[in-house]
Amino acid sequence: MRYWEAFLDIETTGLSPGYNQITVVGIHLFSGEGARFVQLVGSDITAEKILAALRGVDVIYTYNGRRFDLPFIRDCLGINLAKLFLHRDLMYDCWGKNLYGGLKSVERQLGIPRRLKEVNGYEAVQLWWRYVNYSDEFALAKLLEYNKEDVLNLRTLKDMVV
Repeated sequence: MRYWEAFLDIETTGLSPGYNQITVVGIHLFSGEGARFVQLVGSDITAEKILAALRGVDVIYTYNGRRFDLPFIRDCLGINLAKLFLHRDLMYDCWGKNLYGGLKSVERQLGIPRRLKEVNGYEAVQLWWRYVNYSDEFALAKLLEYNKEDVLNLRTLKDMVV
């Protein structure tokens, strides 16, 4: 029997789902039988596509997802992933090991490497608007790489703290 884990992270245009939108949803699906990576961008981000990507998943892992990612998805898309799937927010596992701060800070504390060290949440918003306003494909590629690095590092973080 397959056991699928999903590592999920979103990028947004800001912190409030009432005023901002989801720009990228990254999902790394992993089981003993294989792995795959899904990214939804812009208008491709729908409840149906997220649920299709998560089909067969047993547990979703996030970092601060209980307070940010899952409520943002619920408020913007009308799906409550926390009710549909088991969810484990790795931030609380980190707190239990005296590891505090955002994901990048915890990665540094644990020695988890990151290629795009200069990109943060604020820069991710700027990259999105450069793509939207100026058709800057390089900005979109950098945003997608940043999101992918976040998502893949969640699996490494889970292996270290759980």
